[in-house]
Amino acid sequence: MKVVIDMPVSDKFIRQLKTIPHLELVLIDKPAETERLLPSNIIRDCNLFFTTFLPLNHTEMTELKFVQISSSGYKQLCGKQLPERNVIACNALGVFDVPIAEWSISMMINLTRDIKKLLHNQDAAIWERSSRFQNEIRGKVVGIWGYGGIGRETARLAKAFGMQVHILTRAGISARANTYVVSGTGDILGNYPDKVFTEEAKEEFLRGIDFLILAMPHTRDTEGIIGEKELKLLNHDAFILNPARGPLIHEHALLKALTENWIAGAALDTHYYYPMPDDHPLWKMPNVIMTPHISGSSANPKFLDRVWEIFVINVKNFIEGKPVLNQLHQESLK
Repeated sequence: MKVVIDMPVSDKFIRQLKTIPHLELVLIDKPAETERLLPSNIIRDCNLFFTTFLPLNHTEMTELKFVQISSSGYKQLCGKQLPERNVIACNALGVFDVPIAEWSISMMINLTRDIKKLLHNQDAAIWERSSRFQNEIRGKVVGIWGYGGIGRETARLAKAFGMQVHILTRAGISARANTYVVSGTGDILGNYPDKVFTEEAKEEFLRGIDFLILAMPHTRDTEGIIGEKELKLLNHDAFILNPARGPLIHEHALLKALTENWIAGAALDTHYYYPMPDDHPLWKMPNVIMTPHISGSSANPKFLDRVWEIFVINVKNFIEGKPVLNQLHQESLK
């Protein structure tokens, strides 16, 4: 079985692949995260492909049976006739659960203790020991909207800090199967939440939390899901954290909520523009922490190992006829 790898090489995982009988490994000389032509003689008889983008000449891959991509998003696979060609496709869901959950915990602590102001005081040599710099997150209620891998790891960490965890989901919580999870993390069985709300109870959910963390994908249905109505339901001393996607929150509604003090503040890692214009008002708001979409990215030192771990597991499972991790539904690829 021929395996073509268009990814930066991990020697540790290459050695693991070499222990699998009857595999022919072919490494693309200069891997790249771009959609481009690849040599026909290399890809024509490829059976398993590890990449971020299919090549422009992917229709030449007549023997392709399985493709693993290194991103969680998979729009680059849509419309490529993979279902019609009976090709199994898997993404890298789960590789960013840990760093994004840690970002959320760190932002809650930073917002609660107003670390931003403390650092300004340090720069200005101001000695201020206000009680507002000594608040705790223990005992506070974090509301997580969406309960996939990121939401589950955030819940696990929040419980370790003594927080109450409320969840808002479309259809309740169930156990997760055949999805990549970093060992020792997450909430596979769905045991951590103290309260679970469905969409019908959205108002009750929003009224009862100190932090709102968005942990849902950006789709047609979720774009602008947080507007003036939702922001006004939050307590005046509540914070909103968005490590998911900027357009989940109406931009003007968020600006109004922050300037008119409907809420206490926000931490934003995903944005409306890339890069954010230097004259955008969010930059200078004292109650906002902005980070440049780095809560989880391919620059993370653990990223490559985790993506390779998924791929090696999936190669073994595919060959043995077992379920693979992170398999994408055929309907979603059309």
